[in-house]
Amino acid sequence: MTAEPAAERVDFGRPTWTWRRYGLALRGDRRTITVCCLLAAAVLVLGVLTLATGSIDLTPSEVLAALLDPDADSQARLVVVTWRLPRLLFALLCGAALAISGAIFQSLTKNPLGSPDVIGFASGSYAGASTVMLLLGSADYLAVASGSLIGGAAAALIVYLLAYRHGLHPFRLIIVGIAVGAFLSSLTSMMLLSVSPQQAMLAATWGAGSLSGLGFQQLGPAAAVFAVLLVCSAAVVRPLVHLEMGDDTAVALGVSAQRARLGGTLVGVALTALVTAAVGPIAFVSLAAPQIAQRLTRSSTTLRLVPAALTGAAVLAAADFAAQRADLPVGVVTVCVGGAYLAWLLARQYADRR
Repeated sequence: MTAEPAAERVDFGRPTWTWRRYGLALRGDRRTITVCCLLAAAVLVLGVLTLATGSIDLTPSEVLAALLDPDADSQARLVVVTWRLPRLLFALLCGAALAISGAIFQSLTKNPLGSPDVIGFASGSYAGASTVMLLLGSADYLAVASGSLIGGAAAALIVYLLAYRHGLHPFRLIIVGIAVGAFLSSLTSMMLLSVSPQQAMLAATWGAGSLSGLGFQQLGPAAAVFAVLLVCSAAVVRPLVHLEMGDDTAVALGVSAQRARLGGTLVGVALTALVTAAVGPIAFVSLAAPQIAQRLTRSSTTLRLVPAALTGAAVLAAADFAAQRADLPVGVVTVCVGGAYLAWLLARQYADRR
């Protein structure tokens, strides 16, 4: 009697982790799962550190007690839950949203420079919000959010129409986006110069990107919109990954190339506009976070939503922690760090092409 041959194991190219229970089977890349766990731990540590330090310093045990025990010290609960927790949650939400948006656009353009900051969509959101504050004279949260969303969508439409020539070429999208972004930035500067110094100061302060003064009242609507956009992001991942293999391959797999690009663009713009409406323009997180996540996971694509989102949340939480210590808007910190990263990225791309 001959022994039956052992079942062949499928080689996925990288070590994988498999979970089988109750008729379900889940498989994931082992390195990606490890990186995600480490990033989640880093976010938790940053969160406790942020909640514990400030004008009133608390110990980690006091922070945990204030979060988990309703009968804890009232002053500690006031500081942690009412004052500091909404700002931390906003930092995590905005960092994740910007990172996912950056990952989508870098996948669309197949270029590490293809982020909303560079393409000009963030400038459109800023111009729309500035129009509401400066020309319409409204500082209402919903009005500014609506202006930001309309401005980002208008910028995306203009870039899409100008860049479309028998299809949407990624390099053309970046070049046109840079030009449109420069025009919108000039338009915003012109509006700032045409109003009173008090109005200009208000808009300029908001334009620096700050998480100060935000509470649960603003967090609720932002979290609800982010949840919807997160589902939409998950829906566009597979078509965009197929597009990275080329339009012909994507079409052969049943993907409509132009429809997938349009859907990815709309979701990415909406995520950027959400952040801009809530806290103002925060630069370079969407540029750097997907690249950092890709290097940590050693993935062939930037379009890994969970690692990118966790990286973005950790980056913005760390930047906000540093901003609070230096008494600066968080946007100033991300510009300083992100500008150095952009210079390094450009230098590396130039060196690779030589």
